[in-house]
Amino acid sequence: MDTVFIHGLRVDAQIGIYRRERTTTQPVEIDLDIALPNNRGFTSGKVSDTIDYAVVVDRIVKALAKTRFGLVEEMAEAIASMLIKDFAAPRVRIRIAKLGILRNASRVGISIERTVTAGETARTGHWQSKEWPSGSNPFADSDTSP
Repeated sequence: MDTVFIHGLRVDAQIGIYRRERTTTQPVEIDLDIALPNNRGFTSGKVSDTIDYAVVVDRIVKALAKTRFGLVEEMAEAIASMLIKDFAAPRVRIRIAKLGILRNASRVGISIERTVTAGETARTGHWQSKEWPSGSNPFADSDTSP
């Protein structure tokens, strides 16, 4: 399957469950592999016939500026849902790394892959909601810093 990829996208995000993470942003690095819904762009030469990676980056940067996530898992799922719903991507692979969080590791994070099967409708994203992506406060069980 043909894909558009965006690797090494660095964004300051509101993410984390610990007290020290609640008052600031921190850098995350995002890698995206987005399957194309069709092959028209290969012959038409029109950006409107493919997935415009500049639009994808703009949407992600703006969305992350407005939403706080407790876990990278929630952030990855929200990005996957947005790509499937808004860009008609039949398959996405997303890797998100928090940078410099652990003393002995340069990055930690999650890698997910989501595929839309025949007859399945895309899940809705959480970007418009002021609620926590999971529906509950991710900080409820982590009142103290490690």
